[in-house]
Amino acid sequence: MVWSSLAFLSLSTPLSPGSAPGSGSCELRGHFKLNGMHQDGDVILGGLFEVHFLTVFPDFQQAQTMAFAIDEINRNPNLLPNITLGYHLYDNCVKLAVAFRAATALISVTDQTLHSLDCTGSPPVIGIVGDPGSTHSIAISSVLGLFRVPMVSYFATCSCLSNRHQYPSFFRTIPSDDFQVRAIVQILKRFGWTWVGLVYSDDDYGINAAHAFHQDVQRQFSGCVAFSEMLPRDNNRRDIGRIVRVIRDSTAKVVVAISTEAYLLPLMDEVALRKVTGKQWIASEAWSTSPVFLTQRLLPFLGGTLGIAIRRGEIRGLREFLLRLRPDRDPTNNMVQNFWEEMFECTFSSGGVQGDEKGKMKECTGEEDLGSTDTAYTDMSELRASYNVYKAVYALAHALHDLTQCEEGKGPFKGQSCASLHTLQPWQVSLTLNFTTSFGDHVSFDNNGNALAIYDVMNWQPNVDGSIRVRTVGVVDEATQADHLLTLDEDALFWNFETEKAPRSVCSESCPPGTRKAVRKGQPICCFDCLPCADGEISNATDSIECTACPEEFWSSPEKDHCVPKEVEFLSYEEPLGISLTTASLFGSCFCAGVLAVFARHRNTPVVRANNSELSFLLLLSLKLCFMCVLLFIGQPQLWTCQLRHVAFGISFVLSVSSILVKTMVVVAVFKSSRPEGNSAMKWFGVVQQRGTVLVLTALQVGICTAWLATASPAPYKNTRYINSKIVFECAVGSVLWFATLLGYIGLLAAVSFLLAFLARNLPDNFNEAKFITFSMLIFCAVWITFVPAYISSPGKYSVAVEVFAILASSFGLLVAIFAPKCYIILLHPERNTKKAIMAMETHQVLFLTSAKYSTSVGCYCIWLNLSRK
Repeated sequence: MVWSSLAFLSLSTPLSPGSAPGSGSCELRGHFKLNGMHQDGDVILGGLFEVHFLTVFPDFQQAQTMAFAIDEINRNPNLLPNITLGYHLYDNCVKLAVAFRAATALISVTDQTLHSLDCTGSPPVIGIVGDPGSTHSIAISSVLGLFRVPMVSYFATCSCLSNRHQYPSFFRTIPSDDFQVRAIVQILKRFGWTWVGLVYSDDDYGINAAHAFHQDVQRQFSGCVAFSEMLPRDNNRRDIGRIVRVIRDSTAKVVVAISTEAYLLPLMDEVALRKVTGKQWIASEAWSTSPVFLTQRLLPFLGGTLGIAIRRGEIRGLREFLLRLRPDRDPTNNMVQNFWEEMFECTFSSGGVQGDEKGKMKECTGEEDLGSTDTAYTDMSELRASYNVYKAVYALAHALHDLTQCEEGKGPFKGQSCASLHTLQPWQVSLTLNFTTSFGDHVSFDNNGNALAIYDVMNWQPNVDGSIRVRTVGVVDEATQADHLLTLDEDALFWNFETEKAPRSVCSESCPPGTRKAVRKGQPICCFDCLPCADGEISNATDSIECTACPEEFWSSPEKDHCVPKEVEFLSYEEPLGISLTTASLFGSCFCAGVLAVFARHRNTPVVRANNSELSFLLLLSLKLCFMCVLLFIGQPQLWTCQLRHVAFGISFVLSVSSILVKTMVVVAVFKSSRPEGNSAMKWFGVVQQRGTVLVLTALQVGICTAWLATASPAPYKNTRYINSKIVFECAVGSVLWFATLLGYIGLLAAVSFLLAFLARNLPDNFNEAKFITFSMLIFCAVWITFVPAYISSPGKYSVAVEVFAILASSFGLLVAIFAPKCYIILLHPERNTKKAIMAMETHQVLFLTSAKYSTSVGCYCIWLNLSRK
C-alpha cells in the first residue's frame, strides 16, 4: 500500500522543490492547525472527538477514556506484549470540515522524512476511534474505506453506515439507528401509544432514523405518525415557533424526538417559553442523558421523559486516571490545556494577570486540584459514550493482538504469510473477533460492522433540588427473544401528568371484541370507527381488522365475540305447536276408534248395513292410520322416521280415498241397476271387485313409495338456508319428483271421487251417500289445494306443521262429513235406525232391492223412486 500518495492527495502537496529525483527522500510542506493530544508508541491509534460544544467536560472525558484504555492495555502483559500503543487524538469542533481535516491528518505521513523515493512505509495510524457524528462518519468513511483503514465509531448510529459496499471498513460499538428505532417502537407498543408526533434533526442521523421510524411504527404495531417535523439547521425562530404550535395543537400526547442536542435546544427553549405541557417526550440516545436539558427550568415540560441510552458500563480505575491529568505545555497537546482553562477559568497565556482585575482571567499554574471539582468530567455514574470508546479501543487492540499470534506459514495473507509490525497495513487488521470486557459485556461485530445492540431505558425524574435526574428503569436487549426485547420496571416510572399514570395517545380508541375497525376516508389507519360485526360473524380480539364468519353449524353470540352452536329447530313434542298437533292426532285417532266401535256394535242395524259396512270399516281403519302417521312428523328427524312419514301418509290416504272412490262407484252402480237399462251394472261391483279395486289402487301407491325409497330416499338434513341463525332439522324429500308423484296420485283419486259423487248428488235423499261423499271430497280437495302454496312459503318447522295440519284437516273432514250423520242417527235417534223407518212410504212407492247375490257386499240400498202416475 502506497501511503504517501494519500498524503499528497489529502494535502495536495507535491515533493519539496529542494528534493531532487533520486535523493531517496520526500517530505510534507505543511500542517493543519488542529486541537489535539498525542502519545508516541510502536503502533498508533487515531481518535476523533467532539470536545467543544456547550461544555467540554463529558466529551473530554471520552477522549481521556481512550488514553486510559491505551494506558491499561500497555500495562497488560497478556494483551499486545512487547508492543506499546500510542495515540493521536483530535477535536472535530462539531464541524464536518474540521473532522475531515483531522481524519486526513491521522492517515497522512508525519514530518519525519521517509527513506524511499516512492514514500512507502507504515501509515501513521493503524485504526481510528470515532467520529461520534453520523454525518462526519459518512464523509470520512467514504474516503477511509478506499484504503481499508478501520474506523470504529462510538456514537455514530446512522443505519446507512451498515452498507458494506459503501463503507467496508466502518465499525461501531453503538447500536445502529435501525435498532434504536425498534427500541423506541417497543416502548410505544408497551403503552399502546399508536398516535405519536415526530421531530427530527436535519442531518443524516435524524433523516435516516425518521425514515426507519415511519416504517417500523406502522409495521410493528399499526401505529401512526400524527405529524413529522424536521428541525431547521439555522435554528430559525419562525420555523421553531411553527413546530411548537404543531406539537401543542396536536391530539397526539406522545412526541418522539430523534435529534442531537444542537438541533433540539432551541426547540426546548421555545417549548418552555410557550409553556407546552401535557406531552410525553420520547428521547433518542443522542440526548436522553444530556445534562444540557436536566435543568429546573425544563422540569415542568420534560419531566417524565422516556428515552433510550447507550448501555452504561463500569471502568475500574478511570476516575483515578482522570484525576491524575496535568496540563502539558507542549503545544501539540493543546487539547488538555484548553480543557484546563475551561475547568478552572484561567489561562496559560503569558498575558494572564491577577484575577481581581475586571475582564481579565487568572493565570493557570497547572497545579489546580481536579479532585475539588464536581463536573461531568469525573462523574462515573453515567459511563455510556465513554464505555463505548473503551470498547472501541479494546476492539482494535484485540485485532492487533490476533495478528501478533500469527504463525508463519499459517497466516491469512498471500502465501500463508503473517503481517509484520514494521510493515503493518490497516487493511490487514481484521475486526472479526469476540472478547469480553472487564465489566462482563460481550463485544463482537456482525457482517455489517454493528455491535450487539443493547440499550438502557431512561426516565427523567424530579430531583430534590428541583432539577431533573435520569434514572435507569429498563433495558432493550436484541439478544433476547423477540417478544421479550423490552424489560421495564413500570413501578419506578415517573409520569408528569395529574393522573400520575401513563397517558393515552390514540387517534381512535381500540375497538372491543365484537367489532371491527373501519378506517376513516382520507385519514391515517389509526383513525377509524368501530363497526359491529354482522350477524353470524365475530371478532374475539381487540382492534380486529375484519370479522370472521362462524362455522356452518355455529352462530355469533349476542356480543359478537364468540361463536355458539346454532339453535336446532324442528317440530318438537315439547313446544306448544307440537303438543297441539299431537293432541289433535290422538283425538282424531280416538275419534276413529270410537266410530269404529259404534259401527261394530251396530253392524246389523239398517243404517250400517245400508252403507256398505265392509268399506266403512276399511275407511275408518285408513283414517285412523292417517291420524297416527302425523306422529312421524313430530320430533327430531331420524332416518327411519323420514323414510316412513311420507310412505305412511301416502299409503294411508290412498287407502282412504280409494275406499271412498269405490263407495261412490257402488252407490252410482246400485242406482243405475234399479233402472231397467242398468240391470247389469252391479255385476262389476261385487265384493271381489270392490276389494280388488281398493287393493290395486293402493298397490300403485306402494309401488311409487318403493321406487322413491330405492332411488332417492328421504333423509335427515340440517338446513341453514331458511334462517341463518338456526339449523332447521328437517327431512329432505330426496326427490321432489317422487314427492309430487305421491301427492298427484292422491289428488287424482280424490278428484275422480269428487267428480263421481258430484254427478250422483241428485239421488234420492234419505240414503244419498253421494252428497256426503261430495262434501267430504270438497273439504279434502280444498285443504290440499291450499296446502301446496302454504307448504312452499312456510319456513323451517312450519312447513312440517302445515303438512301435518293438512293431514289432520283432511282426515277430520272425511271422518266428520261421512260418518257424523250416521253416528247421529245411530246414537241419538235410534228410532230412525229401523227397517220400517228406512222403508216408509207415504206418497212414493218403495222399491226394496234385495239380491241374494249382492246382499253380503251391498246390503240394503233403498232407492226412492219418483214414479210417474199415468
